[in-house]
Amino acid sequence: MHITGEVDSNYIGTDQRYIHEAKDQLKMMEGVNKAAYLLKRPKQITPYMRQAIKEALSVPTGPVTIAIPTNFQAQIIPQNQLIEVETIQNQEVKMDIPDIIAEMISEAKRPIVWAGNGVVASGATEELQKLVDKIQPAVVTSESGKGSIPENYPLCIGNFTFTPQVEKLLERSDLLISIGVHFRGWETNGWTSPVPKNHINIDLNSHAFNRSFDTLYTLNGDAKKVLQAINDALVHKEIKPDATYVEEVRSVRLAVRNDLRIQIGPYGEIVDIMREQLPENTILVTDVTIPGYTWGNKLFDIYEPRNYLYMTGGGIGQGLPMAIGAKIGQPNKPVVLIAGDGGFMVNVGELITAIQENTPIIVLLFDDGGYGILRYYQEAAYGRRTSVDLKNPDFVMLAKSMGFESERVHSVEEFKKGLENAVRSKKPYMVVVDVEAVGVLEYKESEEYIESFRPQHG
Repeated sequence: MHITGEVDSNYIGTDQRYIHEAKDQLKMMEGVNKAAYLLKRPKQITPYMRQAIKEALSVPTGPVTIAIPTNFQAQIIPQNQLIEVETIQNQEVKMDIPDIIAEMISEAKRPIVWAGNGVVASGATEELQKLVDKIQPAVVTSESGKGSIPENYPLCIGNFTFTPQVEKLLERSDLLISIGVHFRGWETNGWTSPVPKNHINIDLNSHAFNRSFDTLYTLNGDAKKVLQAINDALVHKEIKPDATYVEEVRSVRLAVRNDLRIQIGPYGEIVDIMREQLPENTILVTDVTIPGYTWGNKLFDIYEPRNYLYMTGGGIGQGLPMAIGAKIGQPNKPVVLIAGDGGFMVNVGELITAIQENTPIIVLLFDDGGYGILRYYQEAAYGRRTSVDLKNPDFVMLAKSMGFESERVHSVEEFKKGLENAVRSKKPYMVVVDVEAVGVLEYKESEEYIESFRPQHG
């Protein structure tokens, strides 16, 4: 819920330049929300708020704005009540899983489970674990599905869906069960993943049906309840997982991680240090930065749901305020942010918010002196670069001036000591990693993708 102000109701849309007037504010909010409402009569605030809450929580869920004009905000509302007399209480939902679904699952020899945010949102982790233990599939996750199953589970390949090894598994799979997955473009190689014909999709949103990939059967319902019903249907099924396939899945799990470690050099050691030193229930937040979306979102294992946050829309700079919000929401869990210097500067003022709100987060700031990904794209596509090298402040002095403890590290060994200091301090702490000194990460895209940046003839 996003509750915001609007100008005096008498001046909305008059173009009189009333203070804080924005042209078509409601349309702006509609563009970035699931829905937006403008309160037009103060006494109607109750149905407006109820409708906004229902809209936010109904599938597909999403943010909702309600704008309240300034001249309404101080008005006293009568103590009358809006009573919804048609509400249904204690409604039990019966799940009917067709026999053919149970048969297909029990007979599969090379099953794959693709777990998304639907598992996390419905609280279905135990039900998913029970299914996985029963049928022994390969388990891959979307980025938002990290933590839907502990990522140290031997058959959990994790957030590596677009790798050649996983695509090979998909090509040879005889069953895919996708659960609450949006199938985003960057996780499916632009929607080219070789999804098998036998595809069972579980989703609470009926519009997910055939949205990105064809499904043989779509089970439209809450993931937790659907998985409970599937598990019940499989109780008396004799399932004998293929030991050769199980071993193949374990090998793929190791291979995709090893391949990534080779690509990222010293940052493999850095993520190991993070996982060793940080408690198991640490909440990891990754801003849109090369360390975040090349290794942070894949190699840092998450063991329980809701312990990983990332920027779904791909906009830089949101990481710091989201990390602060995570700490406020889960004060007993450590919160660690991976950020790059370019994105960090977008909302750098939120450092003082962390101090003011007493939120002792750890910021791992990877400073390469510019917009690293844009440097790469410009050089790869045009052979030169412009406007992507940044004149940065002294981040350590900046953080200290805001009330953070801070230090700059120039090697893996110094990073280890710096993170130890941060964890031990139990205070807001920023470790600035000198990327030039530690090692510039060699990022690489396909030539086909780079070609898309170059001028095209119509």
